[in-house]
Amino acid sequence: MVDTVLPAELESLTVRIATALQREAMMYTAVGVIPPIALAGLKFTCVTDPANQLPGYQGIWRNARNERCGSLNLNSDGSFYAEYDLFCPHPVDAESFVEMVSAWATEIYCDVK
Repeated sequence: MVDTVLPAELESLTVRIATALQREAMMYTAVGVIPPIALAGLKFTCVTDPANQLPGYQGIWRNARNERCGSLNLNSDGSFYAEYDLFCPHPVDAESFVEMVSAWATEIYCDVK
């Protein structure tokens, strides 16, 4: 797969999605263990939606060891799904941990704040 540059109309949406993921991570992780969910580490490839054969985009975040730690799928029908792995202690319950944060929408023009 070849890295792809997103169309300009999708760039601002990816910023809003990453911001939403970062905000959720801040709410559900202990202080000092919040990973930076930055767009600089997100690499996109163009993919074909198997349901309708139209193009979409799949972005993958990788950590310093080149392990997959998150994804952002922008689907051809305007929906998206994003997740980012945290695997950190829960900020309140010492016997629990936070696995990941996620965001999704059924329309690309939704209000992700």
